[in-house]
Parts: sequence; C-alpha cells; structure tokens
Amino acid sequence: MKKISFIVFTAFLIISCGPTQPKSDDSATKNPIQVKLDLNQSEKDIVPVVVDPGRFKTDTETYRIPRVVQGTYSVSDFGKYVQDFKALDYEGNELTVEKIDTNSWVISDAVSLDQITYNVNDTYDIETNGGIGGEQPFSPAGTNIEPENYVLNLHGFVGYFDSLKNNQYALSISAPSVFIRTSALEDKGSSTSEDGSVIISNYFAQRYFDITDNPMMFGKLDVEEFMVGDIKIVLSVYSPNQTHSAASLKETVYKMMKAQKSYLGDINTTPRYDIYLYLSEGTDTSPKGYGALEHHTSTVVVLPEASSPEGLSASIIDVVAHEFFHIVTPLSVHSEDVHYFDYNQPTFSKHLWMYEGVTEYFAQHFQVYEGLITPEEFYGVIDQKIGISKNMDDAMSFTIMSENVLEEPYASNYGNVYMKGALIGMCIDILMRKESNGSRSMLSLMKELSAKYGKNKPFEDDSLIAEITEMTYPSVGKFLRTHVEGDVPIDYNKFFEMVGLTVGESEVETNYIFAGGQNIIFDADQEQGTIHFSATALKNSFWASQGVQDGDVIKKVNGQELSLQNAQQVIGGMFAWQEGMEITMDLERNGQPVRIEAQLTKPTAISQSIIENADASAEQIEIRNAWLKG
Repeated sequence: MKKISFIVFTAFLIISCGPTQPKSDDSATKNPIQVKLDLNQSEKDIVPVVVDPGRFKTDTETYRIPRVVQGTYSVSDFGKYVQDFKALDYEGNELTVEKIDTNSWVISDAVSLDQITYNVNDTYDIETNGGIGGEQPFSPAGTNIEPENYVLNLHGFVGYFDSLKNNQYALSISAPSVFIRTSALEDKGSSTSEDGSVIISNYFAQRYFDITDNPMMFGKLDVEEFMVGDIKIVLSVYSPNQTHSAASLKETVYKMMKAQKSYLGDINTTPRYDIYLYLSEGTDTSPKGYGALEHHTSTVVVLPEASSPEGLSASIIDVVAHEFFHIVTPLSVHSEDVHYFDYNQPTFSKHLWMYEGVTEYFAQHFQVYEGLITPEEFYGVIDQKIGISKNMDDAMSFTIMSENVLEEPYASNYGNVYMKGALIGMCIDILMRKESNGSRSMLSLMKELSAKYGKNKPFEDDSLIAEITEMTYPSVGKFLRTHVEGDVPIDYNKFFEMVGLTVGESEVETNYIFAGGQNIIFDADQEQGTIHFSATALKNSFWASQGVQDGDVIKKVNGQELSLQNAQQVIGGMFAWQEGMEITMDLERNGQPVRIEAQLTKPTAISQSIIENADASAEQIEIRNAWLKG
C-alpha cells in the first residue's frame, strides 16, 4: 500500500431469490460457495448480495465481513456497510441471526440454512478523510457504487464462513451490457439476458483470499491493454469528466513497467498485471484518500482528476511503481502473519520496514538506476524522507511499531514506514555494496529470500533478522539489531560517506507546498480553523515573488474555500501544480483582503541538501556508481 496522504501536512493539521431445493449433506465442504452481486438492482448506492454456501452439518455458523484487509494496517470495519442481513431456510423463512460485533453474524439452526442475503452500501460517498486515520477504509481499499462506475474491492461485498474460509467461490455479477468490466479473477464465461440488456459475468476463486486479492472495476471505463515484455498490462481508467484517458497514460505506464522489469531482472513476475485507476473529481462524495493498494497481480489507485497530465504521470510512477514492487515483498517474501491472515483479529509481522519500507526504497531507487531521474533528483527524494522521518518518532523501534501498528503511539507513526523504512532499505543497500565491492545489494538479498521462500512458504517472524545476518554480513546484522529492532536513530552521514556524498547548501527545485526538503510553507490555527503562510514561505522563490507574508490567512485557492476540514484535498491538490498554470489565491492580511493572480514559475529554495563530495576517493565513487548505476 502507498498513501499519498501528504504526511507532513496532515501531521501538523492534526436479490433476494426464492427458496431452492435442499442440497446434499456434504455440499458445504465440496461445492464452491455461490455468490451473486446484482448491479442492475443497485439503488441509492446499495448493491444486493446473495450467498449460497451449500448445506451445513452444524447447529451454528458465523459469517464475517473483513474488519482488516491485507496491506492496509488499519481497521476498516467493512461490516459497517452491510444492511438488512438475513439468513433463509429452504422454505424461504428467516432463521435467527445474532450480530455479535460490527463485522460478524452468528446464524442459528445452520443445518437448515439455504442462503444469506444482505445489501452493501459503498464507502466513497461517506468518506471524511479517505481512510487516513482509520475512520473509513483507505480509498483504494474502498468501494464505489454509482450508475457509471463500480469499484468492486470484493472484500467489501463478499464475506466468509469461519468453517469454510478455504472453500472455493463461484461469483456471478449481473450488470448492464453497456458496461465495460475488467478483472484478473479467473473468468468462467458469461451469459446475456433475452433482451440483451444484462450480462451475467461468472468468475472462480480458489479460496477466500483470492476473492480479496482480485479487485474489479465495472462501468464506463477507458481501457488499454499492452505488453511489457512477457507481462500483459491492463490499464483501466475512470475519469468522471474525461479529463484523462488510458491512452494518454499508456506511454508513462509502459516506460515505468519496462524499467521495473529491467531492474528486477530474473525475479519471477506475473503474466498479467491490472491497474485500476479511479480519478477523483474532488466533490464531497468523491474519495479523498489518494494512493494505492497492492494485490498479487493488480493494484487499485485513487488520484485527483484535477492533476495536470505531467503531475498525474509523476504520481503514477511514484505510486504504481511502489505497488508493483510488492510482488517481491510481502507477496513473495512474507511471514506467517501475512500468509495465514486473520481478517477479523489479525496479528501483524515485525517487518513493515521490509514490506513497505524496502518496497518504497525500490520504487525510488529503480528510477535513478534505470535512468528515469538524475542522481541529484534521487538525492532530493532521500533528503526529503530524512527530514520527514525526523518529524516523527525517530527513536521508536520499527519491529515493535510494526507488531503493534493498530495501537497508539504506533498507529500515528505508521507513515514513517514510507520514510525511515525506505531509508533503512537504502542503508542496507549501501552496506551490501560496500561489503561486496559492489556485487551484492538490497535487491539481490530480496531475490535470495524470494528463492528460499516464495509466495507459498512463509518465514518465521522472529528469525528473519538472524537469518538475514547469516545470509549477508555482520555489519548488516548489527545495523538491523541497532536501528530496526533497537531504538537508536540512524546517522545517515556515515552511509553517505561510504558513497562519497555529503550535506551542503545549494539551490534546489521544490514545489508549491515546500521550501526545499521537508520545510512546509503553511501553518494552521486550530482555534480559528484557518491555514496561513508561515515564514518558511519566503524561502520559496515563487511565493516570495508574489509578496506573501508570514501570517497571511489563505481563504480560497483557485476559487475553492480552504478550511481545516478540506485542507488535505485543497492543499494536496497543489502537488499537481505545474509551471505555466494560471492560479488564484485569496488571502487575508491584517483583516484586509489580498488577491494573488499569477502564472506559476518553477519554484526553488536555498536548502541543505545531499551533494556529491568533490574530494571523494576512487573507492567511494566506485561504490556510489555500483549503488546508483549497477
């Protein structure tokens, strides 16, 4: 998973069917669970669901909708969106059902159970924060039910029986024939209604995990299919106002995926990879949690539709690259907590530094390694991650945080897995290069772990660090024990010295939210509920040229009112601003209105930054070249 939640910014802002004939006694253990979703019957953002599990032999059975889904590390409570839950016997009579918690229903007299029915509401319409902070499901893990678009993260619609978690599923989805539908779940064919208005698509899942691991998108989509080497890429785009198209993004995705395949080399990949891109138009009922959620062969991505073509392409490279690299970890290298995931009461691995941190490191490192960005741009990314990580608890044990990620104070430090977690990956990478004279790396280590374990064999959580130490070098083991298991902050200068880098002052390119590195240019007044420019804004060349002053209250951005409640959406949209765009900003200065109308120029700032040491030794330069160029 990757959240574009603008971590620094948010941190400071604080069918029902008739009765059927009884089935044979052993059908519940031998036959697939039959599930029907009828999108034709959806009304007021609600879809009816019918589940036929076969005949049970037990007196009671428990049906659950996931409380937590893999890759999110937060409570989603998808049961909150289930309504009118009923259990019916073979005569169509209702059985007694007790709802024992938000996500679980206990069915009495289960031997008489024929089917259960319920309605599912979507999550997008009622989001307040996009799932950032855990109040709703993270948007890429959520659901959308609209006349033109259905985001079918199936864990939001389909549950499991405690006793049948490993059973096969046969899923049928009825939808208007005009809909385009994309899914990587095994297609078992389709049928069409007599009048041609409805198509029933049939899918097969080997077990419940495959239901949760294969999202779908139905509706008025724009789809491009193309090959990158031996991988078929299916790019499905929903842009409500047709602002962007799959065709316009195809080249970006192609170049990115080609570079990723080159970077990964001989790590086994999937024959097909689906990218489901939902572009949010920024209304009150639109998803607000920008980012993506990984699956074995796909990712669901939510980004702002208002992004410029250049901004959207940059976001896709950053976000989708991260999700694709999850095919290495945790999809191929993972612990028992991940392999035997409990959707209702999960336990968490100690190794988020690897699952999310190393994945994020690969998503940035491959870009410089494959020539998509310059070394200086890569140093800038590293510098920003260092700054952001130091605004969080830099002395928190990563293994303890990972294992207790749903609880405080650890939950509020989860965002550091994308910052310090990635930096941990960088440090190990540099250590591996130094110890091996450039021949081994973080990536080669993950390849070795992947070959030893793979997607069907989990490792023991408590043994991983000792195992990595044995596979690599004592220095790597010492680093992990000190800075990952331990709570000692990392002195990054020691690692920069190994590759001939140093920290100096220089003019750097920035964006319209920062003044170089992690120096955000806004502040907030919690009592007044307002956001204003800070003194740091004067270090940003663009805002300095517009004459902004410390304390200027921002009332509107491009005509949209700004408040603490919508700050993430409005300020977050500024990440997509590009040089040459026309913008307006309404300010209040000492009680008087001030209006800015300007064409964006490229912003720069004088900042402490990572630069190449002119006095670096030949050995340091050799290790640096191995690190950045291979």
